[in-house]
Amino acid sequence: MDDFVREKLIEWDLQKWMDKFEDEEITQESFYELNDELIDKLIPKVGPGLKFKKRFKQLKEKQSANEETVNLSAEVLPSTSDKGKRRFDQPDESSKLQPPAKRQRSSQPLEAIVLSDVKNIMKFVHARLHEKDKLSAFLKKKISDLETDKRELVGVFGKTGAGKSSLINAIIEEKNLLPSGSVSACTSVMIKVEANMQGSNYEADIEFITPEEWKDELWSSHQFLGDNKDCEMDVDNDYRDISEKFSALYGEEWKGKSSDDLMDGKYFREIPEFLQGRRKILTCESAKELSARCVKYTRSDSKQGDGKDVKKWYWPLVKCVTVRVPNNDFLQHVTLVDLPGNGDRNKSRDKMWKQIVENCSTVWIVTEINRVIAEKEAWEILESASSYIGNGGECRQILFICTKSDHIEDSDDQSAAQRRDLIVKRNIQVKDEVRKEFSKLHKIKKHFTDDHFKVFTVSSKEFLKKKRLNADETEIPKLQQFLQDLNDCHSETFNYVSGAYGILSLIQGANCRGVAGKKHVCGELERTMSQQLKQVKKAMAEAYRTFERCLSKGVESSICSYGQKLKSFLFRKKGSAFHMTLKRVVQSGGIYKPKKGKQININMMLASHLMDSIDEEFRKTFPNEVKCGAFNGVIETFSLNTDFLNKHHKDVELQLRFLKTEEEKIKAKLNKTIRTQKKDVYNSVTQKIKETMEECYIKAAAFRGPGTLNNMRETIERHVHSNKGMFEQAKNTMLEKLNALMQCILVTLQKTMMESIELSLKTDNGSLPDFSAELSMVKENYDKLANSPVIR
Repeated sequence: MDDFVREKLIEWDLQKWMDKFEDEEITQESFYELNDELIDKLIPKVGPGLKFKKRFKQLKEKQSANEETVNLSAEVLPSTSDKGKRRFDQPDESSKLQPPAKRQRSSQPLEAIVLSDVKNIMKFVHARLHEKDKLSAFLKKKISDLETDKRELVGVFGKTGAGKSSLINAIIEEKNLLPSGSVSACTSVMIKVEANMQGSNYEADIEFITPEEWKDELWSSHQFLGDNKDCEMDVDNDYRDISEKFSALYGEEWKGKSSDDLMDGKYFREIPEFLQGRRKILTCESAKELSARCVKYTRSDSKQGDGKDVKKWYWPLVKCVTVRVPNNDFLQHVTLVDLPGNGDRNKSRDKMWKQIVENCSTVWIVTEINRVIAEKEAWEILESASSYIGNGGECRQILFICTKSDHIEDSDDQSAAQRRDLIVKRNIQVKDEVRKEFSKLHKIKKHFTDDHFKVFTVSSKEFLKKKRLNADETEIPKLQQFLQDLNDCHSETFNYVSGAYGILSLIQGANCRGVAGKKHVCGELERTMSQQLKQVKKAMAEAYRTFERCLSKGVESSICSYGQKLKSFLFRKKGSAFHMTLKRVVQSGGIYKPKKGKQININMMLASHLMDSIDEEFRKTFPNEVKCGAFNGVIETFSLNTDFLNKHHKDVELQLRFLKTEEEKIKAKLNKTIRTQKKDVYNSVTQKIKETMEECYIKAAAFRGPGTLNNMRETIERHVHSNKGMFEQAKNTMLEKLNALMQCILVTLQKTMMESIELSLKTDNGSLPDFSAELSMVKENYDKLANSPVIR
């Protein structure tokens, strides 16, 4: 389901059926093809179904009227051979093709105005192209492929009470959006904060875990409680976690009831969406109202002020909440995500946590300034997430944010100016200490250099009140500028306009018959492409050999050290407390996330020598920085040399312009492919180890009664010893995935560019409509962007 369908369902007050439309993958194109039978399947209830049909009929009638207007305008404005252009600049005519808002947008950013204008033009072009020949079908597909929307994800980590919610509120200048201020309260679910691009209201899109997942969590928690009746209370943290979660939803009723009893529908009457597998949408006119309505879905403290009248808390059932804010420039192309520091015990939430973390282009680590070095949790969060955000992700920058920077011991004989000087001096010292601490983190330094790490000392409170510090000294404006830079470097607009310019150039060139130099230029391009592809293959072959050599060393180290690693973990503690820790580890596929302390991950422990062997080389081969390219930049430097050819073959200038934009588009597309698939390559080693270990985890988890701890230990040790070939298998798996990625790049690059060369230079088609006026308009917009350093 795309934004158009979502917008219509919200506009028609039918958002409760949104999940059904998403499940059936209804897009704007298929939306207009719906008939009564399909609508009845999507909306089986009579009342809402009739409402949808009425609105749908009105929409189609309006669309038909608009199409008639567009067709009429095309007839009124015919192309002329020598005067040559449709006169789109005449107000009485252009209003038929473009929305009236265009004439009232002088206050909008250049990027938004240009994108809107060019999209309107390309919709018009797409509608007039037929699909009767190969070139026309090719052009229509190229126009459809122009639509992309890459949002920058900023992951915000930090322990409870560090001030994440206050920080986000201050930065986006929405004081009452995310609840904050309670000492005991904490945000218990992932919260995404992004712009509402469809309306002027504040929205919360609440996604639940499935009923099956909740029942499974109930069952496993009951198993844990049953196994722990006689254990030492070192497992108190786990018990408290379960008790807090169940008490929030059920009160005291959960005690003594089975999993089936607790799935009774009476407990979910206020949230029928949970049992129906749908999202819940809240819409409010103010941030404060939305915050009050959201609190029961996001917070784990019943003493929270905004939730004093709440009888039930539904956060245990929530997978993620997306908060949408209207009219906010900081969030135009950016989504802020308030994240738990170490994943989640619920499999569904943990999977989403990993997906979000791996896709973050920036990570913020938030901690209080007065505990920044002594408090280890912030550093543990960074260390545990390093492989997910570094080689296993696409993070380009880490911002370490020290909050409450206005806090300092006061003295009665100090003036306001003296206190301010002390605060500023202390903040400078803290930044130096944090940078020194970062330089000691060798595991993280394999993924990130000092250039990727920045420190901020901020005060959300002082940014609003300005009693001790001015706005700049709170450093909130610096973080606002950081978000603005993320928005400004968003190159999707330029890519769209550049692509549109190339497509219209090709259409114009295809209408010029009998160009003598086409055959010669075509031959030159094919020779150049062959030479360039050889360079790409050479760089890839070198990378493959390097990885093969590094992984072979990693296999040797793993075989030599796995026994000692296992013993140091399996026999580090005695007694029932470790017995239950190990039980939780094997029940969760080798991974356990305690309420406090570091994550335990046997799979990563076993894979550590393999990962250490390739971490630095992987970062060099697949850098996360935009300006650097994969495989030593060989894809970035790939070129058909169209600029040189253009100087000597002006008769095919339009076709060469198209090929240049196609070249840039395919490189951008391949960079996205690499960013996505390199994560799979990197994680394949640990995943292979996990798959090999699953059998022994199942066996170990089945033990009960006396001797369970020793039985689990022996089972794990024997299994690893008899399967030490898994290290070689993990190496081969990574190399296979690396090779598959390289082949995908080569095939895509060659196929795409050959098709473009053939259709632009080996096809004459004088039957295409004349879009010379549109070409002129898009060129004008392209020049605006090309001359604007902010856009690119």
